[in-house]
Amino acid sequence: MGIIMCLIYCYCRDRCLAEGKTTGVDAGSEMGSTDILEKETTESLSNGTNSNVEAAKRLAKRLYHLDRFKRSDVAKHLGKNNEFSKLVAEEYLKFFDFTGMTLDQSLRYFLKAFSLVGETQERERVLIHFSNRYFSCNPDTITSKDGVHCLTCAMMLLNTDLHGHNIGKKMTCQEFITNLQGVNEGGDFSKDLLKALYNSIKNEKLEWAVDDEEKKKSPSEGTDEKANGTHPKTISRIGSTTNPFLDIPHDPNAAVYKSGFLARKIHADMDGKKTPRGKRGWKTFYAVLKGTVLYLQKDEYKPEKSLSDEDLKNAVSVHHALASKATDYEKKPNVFKLKTADWRVLLFQTQSPEEMQGWINKINCVAAVFSAPPFPAAIGSQKKFSRPLLPATTTKLSQEEQLKSHESKLKQITTELAEHRSYPPDKKVKAKDVDEYKLKDHYLEFEKTRYEIYVSVLKEGGKELLTTDGNEPMGLKKSHSSPSLNPDASPVTAKVKRNVSERKDHRPETPGIKQKVT
Repeated sequence: MGIIMCLIYCYCRDRCLAEGKTTGVDAGSEMGSTDILEKETTESLSNGTNSNVEAAKRLAKRLYHLDRFKRSDVAKHLGKNNEFSKLVAEEYLKFFDFTGMTLDQSLRYFLKAFSLVGETQERERVLIHFSNRYFSCNPDTITSKDGVHCLTCAMMLLNTDLHGHNIGKKMTCQEFITNLQGVNEGGDFSKDLLKALYNSIKNEKLEWAVDDEEKKKSPSEGTDEKANGTHPKTISRIGSTTNPFLDIPHDPNAAVYKSGFLARKIHADMDGKKTPRGKRGWKTFYAVLKGTVLYLQKDEYKPEKSLSDEDLKNAVSVHHALASKATDYEKKPNVFKLKTADWRVLLFQTQSPEEMQGWINKINCVAAVFSAPPFPAAIGSQKKFSRPLLPATTTKLSQEEQLKSHESKLKQITTELAEHRSYPPDKKVKAKDVDEYKLKDHYLEFEKTRYEIYVSVLKEGGKELLTTDGNEPMGLKKSHSSPSLNPDASPVTAKVKRNVSERKDHRPETPGIKQKVT
């Protein structure tokens, strides 16, 4: 989790600076769903700057008092990247006085007023506006606006780590402090401040408000946040809605590309950390590849049935993922490996080699077609190697543009890998530096393989491969349900020697040892 946090801190800081230099897009772009608002906005923008400010004040007041707006409407009006939206956000934030309040108290107060929903970049802009307002109210508390924004993002991500559905060890206070070293204008934040923020989030989960109608929806349509702690817990996103950058939307209308019974084994948790032995057992699920999410359900899929809390908890996003035959796993036949964007590793067993190849191809095809381009590499003071942030949202590029994007990344990764291997570490360097070298080498090699497959998939047809009914290239087959594996029976097994990847001292996802990807 530390790697991802460092990336986002630097990324958000750079984006914050970039936003200030970005010229506004068409100010008459869509600002809401009501005809009255669209007419008001259009007329206001044609009457000069003063009219713009007055119109922004009127809209901000209506948003704050929820005058013909829902809580879920607020963020979309504050988060657009145009000048009018920025004016509205500035006026809206003036309704909040954070003077004398701590950063965590201010963030909780702010999030109770509306629902932080929308595209990732829109939600990020809302948090930037919050950060600017907090700094304006408390100019002597934190060094800069960027510092406030960095800590705001840190709290959002810490909230996900401590209270989300992620598997594995929760972040400690010391790890939280270490992750933020050197990102406060090149210096460090006060340790007392970071400890206070950590304990605040640990003791009380960040929550934001939802509309009344959202409280009445089914688990598959609702939200997992409470409105002031008064309504039952429901879920609408895979993971946790407390993370505005990495959570994955559950789309009930997404296309189903493949389904069938699969036996699953969790091999590695986030960042490739070996899953504790007691949580590595095989379990059988009915798997449904729907949109960019692989749902793992205990019962057979029924379109009209709402997904349960447990179903959503088991779901896996396949954005920027890579599926491949598990050539280094020999205890069971027909097993493929799925490595996710956050470097979790899951093993899946199918009924036959054909089914295994079908799942591999469908997953890789979905990932290649729909994965959005990665965010620009973060620039910060961290000396440790950090993987770039891979957004969970689906791409807005055409298939031709998507292919060019993948080809560009493949060329970049190939060059970077060659340069990296041309300067191996000296034998006298510290073991830690050698591990860093091996981690980066493993990452680049994996990314090169991933983009090679993505490019190959798109050249073979991309979206057409997901819907073709005839004989498909690359082994892709029509999406039929897999032959049923009896959920009550053990998956097919083969008597072989103990698998080397399961020995206690073997950690294929650690920096020191690379894992083959085929």
